[in-house]
Amino acid sequence: MLAIFYSTDFHMIITPPKMPFLRRTLAATALLAMVASHAVRAEDSAMPANTPTRNVAQEESNRALVVRFYDTVFNQHDLSIASTVLAPNYIQHNPHVPSGSAPFISFFTERFKANPEAHSTIVHSAADGDLVFLHVHSTSNPQDRGNAIVDIFRVDHGTIAEHWDVIQPVPEHAANDNTMF
Repeated sequence: MLAIFYSTDFHMIITPPKMPFLRRTLAATALLAMVASHAVRAEDSAMPANTPTRNVAQEESNRALVVRFYDTVFNQHDLSIASTVLAPNYIQHNPHVPSGSAPFISFFTERFKANPEAHSTIVHSAADGDLVFLHVHSTSNPQDRGNAIVDIFRVDHGTIAEHWDVIQPVPEHAANDNTMF
């Protein structure tokens, strides 16, 4: 009697009877070949054949736009830039700030009236495709420990189309000697 094994590629492996060592060796070889062929295919599928090249100049342009916008709004408290830099259908994911450029302007006009010494220091900035990332230390006044913020902006055709943020208060005492910046 012959033992027949099928791999997922439908290759037959036949082992002769009464040869346990040879049978085990053939089965192990078949298993290794099958695993190796799937590993190669998985590796190939993880890297698309036509991976687009990055447009570093466009990414830098997007990053510069966002940094200029951020500095103008959050340090100079000049919201006039928002009407030209924010897309007309600007999407805001911060649950405390409304979507749209006009609601953005209204919200931060009131915020800066209440906090005229508010200041934001961009510690890190980076871009990847149409996304720009900022790591920011934001304070309401010079005595405020402030917040560590990561802002993510999506830029579309030279305007800021979308925004997400994650905000964490800077604690008085930390469990380590590292800063948040």
